[in-house]
Amino acid sequence: MKIRHENERVPKLLGQQSLKMTVLLAIIAQAILITLSFFTKFWLGLAMFIAFVLTWLLVYHFVLKYELKLEDYVMNLSYRIKRSEQEALIKMPMGIILYNSESEVEWVNPYLQSHIAEEDNILGQPLKQVHNKLIDHIEKDELAGLIDWKDKTYQYRIHKNLRAIYLLDVTEYVAIKEQYEEYKPVIGWLFLDNYDEVTKDLDDRGVSALDSLLTTYLSNWAKQHNVFYKKISDDRYFIILSYNELERLESEKFNIIDHIRERTSKRNLPLTISIGLAYGEETFSNLSDLAQKNLDLALGRGGDQVIVKGIEDEPRYYGGKTNPMEKRTRVRSRMISQALQEQIVEAEHVYIMGHSNPDMDAIGSAFGVARIAMMLDQNASVVINNDDIPNDIGKLLEETEKYPETYNNVITPKKAESQITERDLVILVDHHKPTLSIAPNLLKKTKKNVVIDHHRRGEEFTENPLLVYIEPYASSTAELITEFFEYVPTDGNPINRIEATAMLGGIIVDTNNFSLRTGSRTFDAASFLQSVGANITLVQRLLKEDAENYIERGRLIETIDYVYENVGVAIGDENKIYPPVLAAQTADTMLNMTDIEASFVITRRSKNTVGISARSLGKINVQLIMEKMGGGGHLSNAATQIDGKSIQEVKADLTEHIINQLS
Repeated sequence: MKIRHENERVPKLLGQQSLKMTVLLAIIAQAILITLSFFTKFWLGLAMFIAFVLTWLLVYHFVLKYELKLEDYVMNLSYRIKRSEQEALIKMPMGIILYNSESEVEWVNPYLQSHIAEEDNILGQPLKQVHNKLIDHIEKDELAGLIDWKDKTYQYRIHKNLRAIYLLDVTEYVAIKEQYEEYKPVIGWLFLDNYDEVTKDLDDRGVSALDSLLTTYLSNWAKQHNVFYKKISDDRYFIILSYNELERLESEKFNIIDHIRERTSKRNLPLTISIGLAYGEETFSNLSDLAQKNLDLALGRGGDQVIVKGIEDEPRYYGGKTNPMEKRTRVRSRMISQALQEQIVEAEHVYIMGHSNPDMDAIGSAFGVARIAMMLDQNASVVINNDDIPNDIGKLLEETEKYPETYNNVITPKKAESQITERDLVILVDHHKPTLSIAPNLLKKTKKNVVIDHHRRGEEFTENPLLVYIEPYASSTAELITEFFEYVPTDGNPINRIEATAMLGGIIVDTNNFSLRTGSRTFDAASFLQSVGANITLVQRLLKEDAENYIERGRLIETIDYVYENVGVAIGDENKIYPPVLAAQTADTMLNMTDIEASFVITRRSKNTVGISARSLGKINVQLIMEKMGGGGHLSNAATQIDGKSIQEVKADLTEHIINQLS
């Protein structure tokens, strides 16, 4: 105790070893000087001796006086610090709770007690009774965070070894943060999807009337929702709003897109709009770029919809209730065809692949692109996994063996991965998500890729594609590729019968025998394919079903459950694996039934995978529902696959998504 007490005192000035040595040397030096003075003159030595003694007496006196004052100052300062610590513990604006080993409150500082009603005496009470979340945080070792108590928000910190809880009132700061979140900026682009098509046949007066209608409606909408907008061009607007207004618009599901479409349709000028919005902790330049990407995604999905995405959030989709209007022109088809030919010619080898478990459209499209490459005297391979093909594709490949020029181009994913180089080109047909590809590793071995698809674009996409041709309003990818042949040089061998038949089969399957998403150009494409030798009888034979499939389809239909108005869901046997084609055909059949606008068929695809085939007559967007469950497709034709769940669990999830989407 004595040692500790001495260490706590201020060190003596003359007690320092270094200072002692300095003083000693000075004394010795002066003693020598005085001695020499005595030998010279006695009176001089005596005078110097007296001066020496007086000087050192004065120095010693002042040093002792200084040490006493310094020690007194430090002791006074120490007392004030300890007193301040005690005062702070009691009066500082921070709540303190001490609790015992039984988690009962032992002490509360006055500051916290003043924030608790006087009648709420918490001393001696269990923490769980005082605040149920405090004891939960202690038990879960959540030693820091925020809690709400009474009408305030506290930042808490728990020291378990001291059994102490510190509470800092951050109510004001939380309110400021919430206010910032409410008013943080949201940047977006609004685009009139088909403005050029709607106005091309109007005179100046008609265009002016339409512009006036749009300006009036947009002005009223912007005023009601505190949105700033600026017209950049005839069909493009820049918009800024706050996040709380964005939440309001989302709660209304952006009904502006429905209102504009309905109002313009009454004038026989059906105009649709698309909006891309972005927000987050980024610069305005980056937010503008993200908003543009969201708009591009909305247009790639067919337009007539809104896509909202934060910097670190998943995109949210609104609208998309109508089938996309046709914007494709012969000029655009020609330009895409020429651009595709340029990429094919520049590549050393071309690999074409559809999605896994391919249908007739994926295989037919791949054969079509391979034929274009051969007509350009380029090497091409169609990647097909023979272990992952449905019955109709198996029969098609058997027929293809009769055409060596076509069949010899078919290779397995393993062989393609061993041959491909970074100078080769990969073309994705009938899909755009790398994870759905037959051989996704091919995209990792070369940066050169092209996408040709007719499905609405999803967030997942290939990296840096050289060419993208996504037309959601087309009946099929085969229809898009058929139009390319008109612009391909005819020097090489033309498309043969089996390739034309496969492409025609793709159109027939995706349009359900020309009953869905069928336009004039669909019939033009089918007519061209028949003119070059497509065999529709062979298509029918390839698509033929055996009696067991009809029976199984009937069994599936017997399980129909109307989970929502005009929405039917059928399910298969939990312990039986069904081919995807059977589920799709069942969903198509269900649409022919009275009072069904949308159909969903849930079946087991493999031991660990459950699939859903979704169809709609157009009033209900099944694509949005399937996207919520990890899939995609079209407004009227979509699907998804889920791993690790039972059919009943998938049905429960599907029902929840249907109700949320339609209610």
